[in-house]
Order: sequence, then structure tokens, then C-alpha cells
Amino acid sequence: MIIVTGGAGFIGSNLVSGLNERGYDNILVVDDLSKGIKYKNLVDCRIADYFDKQAFLDKLLQGDFKNKSVEAIFHQGACSTTTEWDGRYMMENNYQYTKQLFHYCQTHKIPFIYASSAAVYGGNRAFKEDLSFEAPLNVYGYSKFQFDQYLRRHLSTLTSQVVGLRYFNVYGPREAHKESMASVAYHLNNQLLQSDKVRLFEGCDGYGNGEQVRDFVYVGDAVAVNLWFLDHPEISGIFNTGTGKSQPFNDVANAVIAYHQKGEIEYIPFPEHLKGCYQSFTEANLENLRQAGCDHRFKSVEQGVQLYMEWLNR
Repeated sequence: MIIVTGGAGFIGSNLVSGLNERGYDNILVVDDLSKGIKYKNLVDCRIADYFDKQAFLDKLLQGDFKNKSVEAIFHQGACSTTTEWDGRYMMENNYQYTKQLFHYCQTHKIPFIYASSAAVYGGNRAFKEDLSFEAPLNVYGYSKFQFDQYLRRHLSTLTSQVVGLRYFNVYGPREAHKESMASVAYHLNNQLLQSDKVRLFEGCDGYGNGEQVRDFVYVGDAVAVNLWFLDHPEISGIFNTGTGKSQPFNDVANAVIAYHQKGEIEYIPFPEHLKGCYQSFTEANLENLRQAGCDHRFKSVEQGVQLYMEWLNR
């Protein structure tokens, strides 16, 4: 059995689909379906069972899974809303829950691959997996940062694989339920269909209109990296998961326009509430990932957005 927490969410459901493509269907999905619309992400997936996130944790800690053969736990579940400032909730949901799964996996020698985030880097200009470059700008980033720190304290005494994947700006199928937190590609597609215009922020932090740059990652590439580590249980650590090449938001907008063969870009004022807590530049340093042996080649914005538009507009 493979367990995927957050399995009805964006990356989690794509991971379930990716496992299905490999022939896995003995998959236990764990999630919180309070936002019921997420069920749609699993309709075309093959799974063995579903548990609510709290019921699953309770059963796990009570020993209900001790006689089951768990091949790996992919922990994708988290509150990923970067504008959420309830720190108590964020640390309980993202940090404490992850700690409990981590210790269970260590006790039972189960590979544990979890979602970290590029949000740990904050406003830094270098994105390498090192404490000197880590300074999150929000409590979401801090919750991810703190578990990465916790793992570092245990790396020398691990009994089984533990991998933290620092996702950069992931976009692609099965993200509609994220609403305002869905990717810019998703929102631009909707805007273009409604008004023949796409809207981007005006310049900030010294960047021109729409020229802020991010490391945009197609979700299929994020899944591929997860599965690579599943195939290499001898490797543990924290690894950036990005293309290694940043591109401006204008490139995303132009890729959406190119797919639809219509539309224009409209620039809107930069929101006041985002000033001081916005990453205007991200670019994954892939040195650690490549040294680990993962040579997966990531799609460019133009390639990934084309695939995504085909999926969204089918």
C-alpha cells in the first residue's frame, strides 16, 4: 500500500494519477473534504480507500496499520494558503502533523516523502538548501521551514528514507479548488475566456510591468521527481523541485494568449497588502537534486502552459 496525504488536493491527486499510470492502485488517500469540490480530482483515479486526515492519524497512532504493508507515505497534505496568518492553526496542521507522520515512518522504517516549499526562502536572491538562505516571509513558509529544520536535526540517525521537496511555483491540472491560490496560468485562462484580456501586476521591487520572475513548474514534473525518489529509497535529504530557470509572468501570459490565439495583457496596480511579503524572484538551485542523481528535465513555461491549456480547454 502507498499512502498519499492531501491526495484529493492539487499535487496529491496528480501524484495518485501518476502512481496509477505506473500500475499502482493499492493507494490510500488521506485528505480533508470539508471543501467537497476536491472530490472531482479523484474521480478518474483508482484508489483502494479514503480516510479523513484526523481519522487517519488517530488510526495510525493507535496501531491500526501495523499489520499492513506500507511501501511509502507521500505527505502532500497541508494548508498552503500563503495569506493565512493564524499561526497556531498553521503550525498544528503543517508542522505537528508532519512530525507525527515522520516519527511513525521512522519507527516502522517506511519511506517518507513530504512537501516542503520554496516559501522558506522568502525574499532571498539565492535558493539553495542551506539555512543561510532561508528567511520565510509568512507563517506558511515558517511552518515548512520549521519542519525542514526538525528533519536536519535527525538526518544523521534516520532509519529509513526521508525526502523533503521544496516546490517552487507549481501549476497544472486539478488545481481549480484552490480558487484564489490557484496558479497564475489558471486565472489568466479564465480571464481571457471572459474578457479577451489577461491581468498582471504592475512592476514592483525594481521589476517592470509583469516582469517579476518565478520558477514555474509544471505539475507533471513535480510528480516525476516524487516518483524518482520512490525508486531511490537510499537517498534522503531536502531538495529543490523547480526548473532551475526563472521566467517572467509575461511569459505565462503570452503562452496563454498564444494558445487561444487572441487577447492582450492589462497591467493592474500592485496590491498594498502584498508589499513586503511577495517573492518577486525565485529560481531553484538544482545542484543538490542533480548530485543525488535525478536528471529529470523540466518543461519550460511555453511547454507546460501549452499542456495545461489543452487540459483546461478540452
